[in-house]
Amino acid sequence: MQLKLATLADIDGVLALHAKYQVNSIKEEHKKDGFVTTAFTKGELAELIEKESGLFIATVDGVVVAYVMAASWAYWANHPVQAYMIGQLQNYKFNGAELTTENSYQYGPICIDGSVRGSGILEMIFAFALDAMSKKYPLLVTFINKTNPRSFSAHTQKLGMSVLSEFQFNNNCYYWLACSTRQD
Repeated sequence: MQLKLATLADIDGVLALHAKYQVNSIKEEHKKDGFVTTAFTKGELAELIEKESGLFIATVDGVVVAYVMAASWAYWANHPVQAYMIGQLQNYKFNGAELTTENSYQYGPICIDGSVRGSGILEMIFAFALDAMSKKYPLLVTFINKTNPRSFSAHTQKLGMSVLSEFQFNNNCYYWLACSTRQD
């Protein structure tokens, strides 16, 4: 397995993996194993790669089997739920620091192919992305849909993220989570 920062040549592989687990295309019986809700275009992924250096992937034999997205709040500003979160950041603190668009970034989504789940890839790709983003931001912020308990469990139990709050947006209920990017 290879971990790397994605290039433009990896976009089709990322989108193929994404399509397998996107909430609008995944079979209902498979949602219990996790899903991603946000749809992305090739242009958005190209911007994430070129301007944010924020798309991290794992490949096996050249096939993308996992990805993590991470970017500044400015990148996410046109996505409705993240735009809502930007407006709420100042209401939250983590480790005594008020969350801002300067000291935190939005992590996620993350997607892992079923063929490699349980192999430790979650922890590996998360640590890889966290290390890269720690050079720019001391705090990671994310949200998880309450209808995705597998993701919630993975992020809180395996990755050690803390729940700051719960919120509702667009008829969905979410957990608001955070963690430090510097693992001292």
